[in-house]
Amino acid sequence: MENAVIYNHLLTILDEKHIARDEYLKKHTYTKLGGKADFFVTPNRYEDVQKVVKLCHEQRIPLTLIGNGSNLIVRDGGIRGVVLSLANLNKITTDGTRVVAESGAAIIETSRKALAAKLSGLEFACGIPGTVGGAVFMNAGAYGGEIKDVLESILVVDKHGDLVKREAKDLDLAYRHSNISENGDIVLSATFQLKEGNYDEIKAIMDDLTFKRESKQPLEYPSCGSVFKRPPGYFAGKLIQDSDLQGTRIGGAEVSKKHAGFIVNVDNASATEYISLIQHVQKTVKEKFGVALEREVRIIGEEIEE
Repeated sequence: MENAVIYNHLLTILDEKHIARDEYLKKHTYTKLGGKADFFVTPNRYEDVQKVVKLCHEQRIPLTLIGNGSNLIVRDGGIRGVVLSLANLNKITTDGTRVVAESGAAIIETSRKALAAKLSGLEFACGIPGTVGGAVFMNAGAYGGEIKDVLESILVVDKHGDLVKREAKDLDLAYRHSNISENGDIVLSATFQLKEGNYDEIKAIMDDLTFKRESKQPLEYPSCGSVFKRPPGYFAGKLIQDSDLQGTRIGGAEVSKKHAGFIVNVDNASATEYISLIQHVQKTVKEKFGVALEREVRIIGEEIEE
């Protein structure tokens, strides 16, 4: 289907201000990498998300969901079809010991909302840079806590455009894994079951974790956060450090000198350079220690056509 036709279809669902054409995705990723999306849409109502999903399903238009781009690399050729951002769906509410957060809300803000309500359980998330939807999608975790520890249920749009509630126990939540993408679901909101706690004690934990994060991680440069999953019995950062890879560069991408588990965009790197450095790190660690580092970061999109 021609892009002009797709655009006209989208205009029947969304205001023009919620549809961007030929949008550079590096504007929407933490790595500052990524080519153009044919269409970048930002609905602010559940029913509009449903309509976009139904349109793409019925007309066979490629549909790609991105969160806030914190754990994502988009290749330099960009993404064809429709890229869906739920950044406008960002409400967070509390109800007793439950916190309900929409997909586009920052998980950090969700942990702060829990603090304000004197609810304990989300302290571990106070430094995770992603959205609620992304955190649920990958069962994000830090400092000994994971989303699966506190998640009760999610509301999704399924691949047919229907609203469906799914219980946490049915999501196959494991280390940096869920079955959400396998089911073709798009998370609209998540409900977290927390416990009553003491404000000062919760805040002290969050302040300590924030200090640890800011003092150890290279937050001064664009990056995707922790690039690799933790290999069983090892720490990815330690393996990379012991492989003498810190400071290694390909183009504008560099293995962080501050934290070896991070690859930072220090000088207008291309996605190709960034991905090449990831592969170089994997190859070197495998050769030196026999350990295969598995990516935590998602890589999507197309290469630039020669």
